[in-house]
Amino acid sequence: MFTGLVQRIGTITAIDATTAGKRLVLKCLAWDSPAIEGESICVNGCCLTVVSFSLKGDDLQLSFDVVPESLEKTTLREMEVGAEVNIERALRADSLLGGHQVQGHVDAIEEIVEVSEAGGDETRIRCSMRMVDTDAVVPKGSITIDGVSLTIAFVGTETFDVALIPTTLRDTTLGKAKAGNKVNIETDIIARTVVRVIRNMS
Repeated sequence: MFTGLVQRIGTITAIDATTAGKRLVLKCLAWDSPAIEGESICVNGCCLTVVSFSLKGDDLQLSFDVVPESLEKTTLREMEVGAEVNIERALRADSLLGGHQVQGHVDAIEEIVEVSEAGGDETRIRCSMRMVDTDAVVPKGSITIDGVSLTIAFVGTETFDVALIPTTLRDTTLGKAKAGNKVNIETDIIARTVVRVIRNMS
């Protein structure tokens, strides 16, 4: 489980084909507590398992095996060496839940339709809703874009908007987001569960 509060921006240093899919290697600034082999880390909204790691000075190198299912359902299949990704370690039981409950299970890949200035220091990102369950996209509710916990500012018939503050633009890859970019979307697990229960009751 994660919060959607990005802790690091990492850079992909290698992508190698394996019998299980792809081996993804990235580097980022190390945490105060060491990484652990087998721990779960959220990479651009996708929960991955650390298969190996190494520390060189302040730089941490992490390796993950990405299976075909994850490659099919996320933008990790299109990543190239040099690409930047949002990184978050798993939530501790005694941690503050500053974002919302994020599983790291991507619902769908959507496209950024527009990035615009909304006045003041606010930037808005408009995303498509071609593949995501629209009933789980609720105004003022939570949603995760590339691993970033955000509040839904507006929901239309085919798109939804989120508002980004300067801190989010600075500390996540969404600061470089452009129209046409593909992004990983995870709807709020609570909203998704309620929608499913109501549908089954109907």
